[in-house]
Amino acid sequence: MAKKTIKAKEEIITDDLVDTKEKETAPEEPLKLIVNGKRLDGRGFNDLRPIKIEAGVLERADGSAYVEFGDTHALAAVYGPRELHPRHLTEPQQAVLRVRYDMIPFSVGDRKRPGPDRRSIEISKVTREALEPVVFLKHYPKTGIDVFIEIVQADAGTRVAGITAASVALADAGIEMSDLVAACSAGKVDGEIVVDVNGAEDNNGEADVPVALSPKNNRITLLQMDGQLTEKEFDKALNYAVEGCKKIYQMQKDALKRKYSVLTEGLLENNNKGSE
Repeated sequence: MAKKTIKAKEEIITDDLVDTKEKETAPEEPLKLIVNGKRLDGRGFNDLRPIKIEAGVLERADGSAYVEFGDTHALAAVYGPRELHPRHLTEPQQAVLRVRYDMIPFSVGDRKRPGPDRRSIEISKVTREALEPVVFLKHYPKTGIDVFIEIVQADAGTRVAGITAASVALADAGIEMSDLVAACSAGKVDGEIVVDVNGAEDNNGEADVPVALSPKNNRITLLQMDGQLTEKEFDKALNYAVEGCKKIYQMQKDALKRKYSVLTEGLLENNNKGSE
């Protein structure tokens, strides 16, 4: 009798485990990124995140800039024109523009391994290619111009934030350029085209289209796409990103004006004191 009782108890326990497993594997509802025509952070489809741009934030660099796209924070520093090392890389007719993009280990939720990886090398390359068309490299032969971009905090759009910061830093360094380069992304979220995707939209969205633009030259210097879009959706995403670039372009110019207006006021005050 004792043996039968134990067996019955075992069967009951097994049945309970099966029921629990079935409950645990029940399909979860997908995250809704657009509710009542608004994105989760309250923005409309064509609204940028809060953006902050500051020029000349580092004393030891020849030029620098700090950019915030919402919770994505980027810092850029420029050194040069200066002697290029190793020397065999020197170009006799023009400067060599070098860009290094990197994400600080604590910039993401899971600590990132320090040092370059495949993604950072690719973004460094496309950033350089986005900036080269506006820099007068032939004005600085046999030299190097080094651009360092550090992502301090990442919440999607790190490459466009980095390009935006690097462009302002180059101008702050006094590098001769035909124009600034502004960058912005667009994407597809819950079947809708939106501009300036955040982290949740980037992780759960359907497509991403980063764009860099030289507005004065009316030239797109970077255009990439990750995901799938119809021709109509792509055109809409491109238009959204270009419009975003134009808004950011004005913020870049304002940041440079703020820095140099402060410097000008300081010089005038010193001159007035000297004349007294």
